[in-house]
Amino acid sequence: RQLELTMMMKGLLLISFLAATGALAASSPPSKLQLKYFDVRGAAETSRVLLALGGENYDDARYKIDPKTFQSTEFIEAKKNGDLRMNLNRAPVLITPDGQTIGQSKAIERYLARRLGLFGQTPEDEAIIDCIQEHCRDVKDAARQKAFSKFTKNKTDEEKA
Repeated sequence: RQLELTMMMKGLLLISFLAATGALAASSPPSKLQLKYFDVRGAAETSRVLLALGGENYDDARYKIDPKTFQSTEFIEAKKNGDLRMNLNRAPVLITPDGQTIGQSKAIERYLARRLGLFGQTPEDEAIIDCIQEHCRDVKDAARQKAFSKFTKNKTDEEKA
């Protein structure tokens, strides 16, 4: 277990270094923000709402999902191309106009809220907004644990676990 943690920390340090040096920036940066996620609500939906509230013109790049297999050939291709490597080959990612890739939905949300002037005026405002966001995450996590999802429909309790 300790070895796994050490390897994970080394990997995260390497990603941080590469990001700081621009080595993981998008190959051709978009002219406006680009949010990449699946063509569903989910981890990127709050970011989409923030972008709408902030009146930001952005590229909403959505990976199509086959409803029968829940597979996305576009997503698989993006992983192969390295488009998602800054987020450990997961979505969502946000590409800034200068080519910087930001991963992790909550980090994207906080970045957008600050960029769009929606994160309060003081550190106390930011803390209260962050607190509300974490309460919302707790509610979503509890709902997911209770299996209130289309992905668990017609599955046994063992399959849902």
